[in-house]
Amino acid sequence: MNTGESVLEKINVFSVVKNAITEVLPDVDSESVDIEQNLKSLGANSIDRTEIVMLSMEKLDIKLPLVSFGGVENIKEMVDVLVDAFDGNS
Repeated sequence: MNTGESVLEKINVFSVVKNAITEVLPDVDSESVDIEQNLKSLGANSIDRTEIVMLSMEKLDIKLPLVSFGGVENIKEMVDVLVDAFDGNS
C-alpha cells in the first residue's frame, strides 16, 4: 500500500470512529472531535469507550480482542490499531 492510500484509509477509519463516538456520546459534536483527543476528555466512561471500540470494529467489519486497545492513549492510537487490523484483513 502506498502512503496516499494509507492516509486515505486512516481518514476513513477516523470518520467511522467519529461517527461511533457521536452515536455513543450524543452530546459530542463530530466536528469538535480531534484525533489527538482521548475519549475520556470527551466524557466517555469505560463502558462508553468499550462501546465506541466495538461499534467501530463492527462498522469496519474487524474482529480484534479488546485487549488490543489496552495501551491506547488517544483516538489517533485507536485509529492506528484499527487501520493495522484493517490492513491485515485486506
